[in-house]
Amino acid sequence: MPLTRAVGDLGYTTPTPVQEQAIPLVLAGRDLMAGAQTGTGKTAAFALPILQRFAPLASTSTSPARHPVRALVLAPTRELAVQVAESFRDYGKHLPLRSTVVYGGVDMNAQIAELRRGVEILVATPGRLLDHVQNKTVMFNQVQVLVLDEADRMLDMGFLPDIKRIIALLPPSRQNLLFSATFPDEIRTLAKTLLRSPAEIQVTPRNVAAELVTHVLHPVAREKKRELLAYIIQTRGLKQVLVFTGTRIGANRLAHQLRLDRIQADAIHGDKTQAERELALAEFKAGKTAVLVATDVASRGLDIEGLPQVINFDVPHSPEDYVHRIGRTGRAGLTGEAISLVAPEDMESLAAIERLIKKRIERVLVPGFQPSGATVATLMGDQPTRRSPPKVRRDRPVRPPSDPIFSKPYEPGTAPPAAPKQESPQQPRRKQPQVAALLGGKLKRA
Repeated sequence: MPLTRAVGDLGYTTPTPVQEQAIPLVLAGRDLMAGAQTGTGKTAAFALPILQRFAPLASTSTSPARHPVRALVLAPTRELAVQVAESFRDYGKHLPLRSTVVYGGVDMNAQIAELRRGVEILVATPGRLLDHVQNKTVMFNQVQVLVLDEADRMLDMGFLPDIKRIIALLPPSRQNLLFSATFPDEIRTLAKTLLRSPAEIQVTPRNVAAELVTHVLHPVAREKKRELLAYIIQTRGLKQVLVFTGTRIGANRLAHQLRLDRIQADAIHGDKTQAERELALAEFKAGKTAVLVATDVASRGLDIEGLPQVINFDVPHSPEDYVHRIGRTGRAGLTGEAISLVAPEDMESLAAIERLIKKRIERVLVPGFQPSGATVATLMGDQPTRRSPPKVRRDRPVRPPSDPIFSKPYEPGTAPPAAPKQESPQQPRRKQPQVAALLGGKLKRA
């Protein structure tokens, strides 16, 4: 059988739990809501039954009419879309079924040519797919299966309006498969409108961190985070580590500063072109780059085989993002390590993470980098973390907190921001500009 041969060629012998539960339901034509984290084999859980379903319709004809879009898979990021498309290609290599992927950040002409040849399986990011709809280069009148992969991430990234527009263009009679690592209320609301009498499976407890991952945190003064990161990488001789920051500009700056410390580093985030992102990822996988600094755009969809460490340079505000980030390591039965650099202002986020994963993360002090004595005691858990807020004297203006990490431009030779001019007494006093504004706008989460 073509699919069995392809799976055997890839060295797969035993299905994962999500595959065992999902594949029979998909083959039976059921709508499905599946809770599965990245790294659980969920792509094969829908790719294999879709290929088996359409195998009898496969045609060797060169006519595009014999290859209409029968299955549509929506994914939140370019990286995940490419990964899913590669899975369909690998699993279906012995079948005359065509598949392709479309995503933004690259020229549309090559994608248009591929679509005009005809494809049965189309993997897409929502925004670029709507571009093709507007250009009338794709038709959905024969779509029989819709897959929403990483549905919660698509909602987090603001794709819900685009998803609704796409769904409105599809035939009403179709099979719907929704895969999500988490099931917030928005996902359940979407599922009620999209799915018909769905089967529901949950292969791992909701938002549980990977069991093979060791968690550790290092209390650190915020202004010493970069130095501590470089110290850990150099003293431990880390050769392949994925580092997460909260902002795109922070990722660029940190990668530049690590290079100044003679550590091979690159950044990957939403402002990079697709070619830049693919090159950065390829060099990281090949070992040419020791450190890949990423925003949360990379916390899902990146499949890096055998990744040993993930480091949270910035502790995520959302505890679910912590689970998704560290899901990049400890995959496919291998162990991994999740390291977090925790400053005093990260305590609230840390508490939320520990509540979610239902464990206390081990604290390890690195001499020379820890915060002040009173603060480090709180971070280490030696005293209660809840304290009444400090009193503010009303006769003094409250200044925004300084950010020593982002106080200087990361490009060499760039002049620091000019000092503000002295304003006349008649003019109203302006607020001190935030550091983010000096760097070119609001700090956005990727």
